[in-house]
Amino acid sequence: MASDLAAKAKEAFIDDHFELAVDLYSQAIIIDPKNSELFSDRSQANIKLKNFTEAVADANKAIELDSSNAKAYLRKGTACFSLEEYQTAKAAFTAGSTLAPEDKRFTDGIKKCDKCIAEENGELPTESSDVTPSNVVVPTSQQAPEKTDATTENDEQVKTISSQVIATSPPKPKYRHEFYQKPEEVVVTIFAKGVPANSVSINYGEQIISVTIDIPGEDPYIFQPRLFRKIVPAKCRHEVLSTKVEIRLAKAESVQWTSLEYVGNNVVAQRTNVSTGNQRPSYPSSKPTKDWDKLEAQVKKEEKDEKLDGDAALNKFFRDIYKDADDDTRRAMRKSFVESNGTVLSTNWKEVGSKMVEGTPPDGMELKKWEH
Repeated sequence: MASDLAAKAKEAFIDDHFELAVDLYSQAIIIDPKNSELFSDRSQANIKLKNFTEAVADANKAIELDSSNAKAYLRKGTACFSLEEYQTAKAAFTAGSTLAPEDKRFTDGIKKCDKCIAEENGELPTESSDVTPSNVVVPTSQQAPEKTDATTENDEQVKTISSQVIATSPPKPKYRHEFYQKPEEVVVTIFAKGVPANSVSINYGEQIISVTIDIPGEDPYIFQPRLFRKIVPAKCRHEVLSTKVEIRLAKAESVQWTSLEYVGNNVVAQRTNVSTGNQRPSYPSSKPTKDWDKLEAQVKKEEKDEKLDGDAALNKFFRDIYKDADDDTRRAMRKSFVESNGTVLSTNWKEVGSKMVEGTPPDGMELKKWEH
């Protein structure tokens, strides 16, 4: 039962067995995937492990399942603060404070965010700050009880469970991704073919994106990089295509990113000089010999050669003709299709331009006119 696993996870958390707690919460979520509290509690365990991007994702899911879960907003605010996402953290703390105005942790979190935001904007001297992400700790809802015979027995049970958990190496990502950049934006491509648009969920932060592709019956794909530099969430957008998911990240500064993801001691990026001419996007990579132009051409070829059947194949055929046609051919196609009620499609403007195109129904069918 999910409740039994959750109870064991809480015991593990109290005893500082945070990895075990995450594992047990994960098992409980498989059984009860609509339980907001499970995601919120796993978020707290991930915070203890300093898995802050995972903690943000869990908190977002908890809020999605139950927007009145104040604890989830607290977890999100704490994790975002630790990622130096101060604006996003403040928004989470503010939303949580409206749900639990008596909880001082929200007001304290807002004050700390305001201070860090002011320092980032140069409004306060940096040496006056005594707030760092590592100082943010979310108190647990209960303190660890004194050790008794009963708790000792529980410890032994937790240790037994812990010994049964097999450590596995991180699985290979389900989809591969690449990126390139322009002076004003970074374009991230996730090569996920045939994914329904309603299965793709993307959240943008100041310096983090959270991508989830959740197809029923399959394990969800989650991609949550902390980005090389800050972005403008309101200007970011994405598009789900037949062979990929394309994400366009608006840069907060016109600087060259040396990588997609943030790494410790990031090298200061060079400011990009925006040219008025047609400037080709640059493709930074740890493998300078990689032919990005060839990769882009390959993706376009895959889209062009995509195998379709039935009406889909026919529609694609006509779209390709229309796309490459001259003005007279396009006029002929539009006129013949409209006037024949969709039964004739001609590319000969000389033939159809001077007369009304009569409908030609398929064999065995009769064309009827609607009475207005």
